[in-house]
Amino acid sequence: MQNVVIVSQVHSYLIVSLKEWFEEAEYEVIIVDADIDAINQIEEPIGIFLIYADENLGEAQSVLNYIKDMAVSQDIPIFAIGDAQELALVEKMISRNLIRRKFYRPVNVSEAVSAITGYVKEHGKQNKKKILVVDDSGTMLRNVKGWLEETYQVTLANSGAMAIKYLATNRPDLVLLDYEMPIVDGKQVLEMIRSETEFEDIPVIFLTNKGDRETIIQVMALKPQGYLLKSMEPDKIVEYIDNFFEERRRKELLSI
Repeated sequence: MQNVVIVSQVHSYLIVSLKEWFEEAEYEVIIVDADIDAINQIEEPIGIFLIYADENLGEAQSVLNYIKDMAVSQDIPIFAIGDAQELALVEKMISRNLIRRKFYRPVNVSEAVSAITGYVKEHGKQNKKKILVVDDSGTMLRNVKGWLEETYQVTLANSGAMAIKYLATNRPDLVLLDYEMPIVDGKQVLEMIRSETEFEDIPVIFLTNKGDRETIIQVMALKPQGYLLKSMEPDKIVEYIDNFFEERRRKELLSI
């Protein structure tokens, strides 16, 4: 069961009503004061932050900064309720792009909860990043799928031609690409991706046995986002991909 942490300096009827509606939607609700220690005492992973802004929130700037840092590092969506002035203060302390939705008082509680839960269902962590794995080895494809499928949505292509056909109608978040393949090799697939404006920005990481200097120089000229060797430990490969997506998310947040 996912939880929602309501951060509020007041404990009004509206907070009680929010709690009841979230519980009706099968969320666990945790209500805390705008206090860093209170947030740190939450033992379960936080699914959603809902900030209830009021006139006293200006005294809790350090808490808002702390929530912002948690949201970035743990990919926690933030929502906020308040009047125009209070929400402007929240947006000043927390980057506007981190606040997924804001609701002005007086608020319709049922509509707000429906909007929040609907957003999380569509955009939340349960929506896995899509990775296209391209390799002519069936064994390698099965291995990589096994390493990644718990965290990511994995699609397999056993040739460069199949990868190109897939990319014509689909847009993965990452292509994990072998170098040595018959007919259409990894270098050709990457060249094709970079030559087409509609998907030239799709990130590509090579996963290959080719680790010689000449090959690496040739491929890096095409500017892939990474170059991994199949001889690496599987957990290191997964860690690299996890870190890639985390760093990419941080850059996107900072660029807005």
